[in-house]
Amino acid sequence: MTKEKKINNTTIDQKEHDKFFKMAEEWWDPKGKFKTLHKFNPVRIAFIREKIINHFNINPSDENPFNKISLLDVGCGGGLLCEPMSKLGANVTGIDIVEKNIKTASAHAEENKLPIKYQVNTVEELATKKTKYDVILNMEVIEHVSDVSLFIKSCSHLLSKDGIMIFASLNRTLTSYGLAIIGVEYILGWLPRGTHDWNKFITPDELKVLFKSNQLKIDELKGVKYNPIFDTWKISNDLSVNYLGLSKKISS
Repeated sequence: MTKEKKINNTTIDQKEHDKFFKMAEEWWDPKGKFKTLHKFNPVRIAFIREKIINHFNINPSDENPFNKISLLDVGCGGGLLCEPMSKLGANVTGIDIVEKNIKTASAHAEENKLPIKYQVNTVEELATKKTKYDVILNMEVIEHVSDVSLFIKSCSHLLSKDGIMIFASLNRTLTSYGLAIIGVEYILGWLPRGTHDWNKFITPDELKVLFKSNQLKIDELKGVKYNPIFDTWKISNDLSVNYLGLSKKISS
């Protein structure tokens, strides 16, 4: 059995690590275990691109609009967000606690000649360094860590004074239990059973409190809804299941 590199950490949930270790080889297979994420990804990329362009007043018609942006993707998996951000010109660092994910991501980036810096690391360990990032992506990670407050505190420490953190998570509602757990994992089988723990889902209100206590403010929240007729995802105002958000440092 392949052994994973041990890293000093405080928020890793070993059960969550093991889930994604088993699925690591399928990150770039649009028909594999991450096929739902592949369909969801264009919505995430469009949201991220829009928020970065607006916040940093970037000309969207520039050939490499993000060429002055340093970006950290926390829990980067196989690099499904790192690569499009790198293609837009960003200086991208991707971290993940699963070494197998990082190997998959690194190999794919090398194949596509993309200068992405991948590390097996945690935000807590990275936060001990002096490096700051203009943009932090915290996408579908919060609901998998063991200490959400410490995790957000570490992300806040890594964010530059005028930077932004874009995040996504799952709301803890009866609707999300029915759709994201029963529907997606048990009925439709889009994700392996046990991928998510509904008890670890976090409400936007809970997240606002945690962000504020760690010198961050949430400027925007949007829901993401699935259309079963067209098999597509779109941004909405319904936060009951999936939601995306934009946060900034609280001005002192």
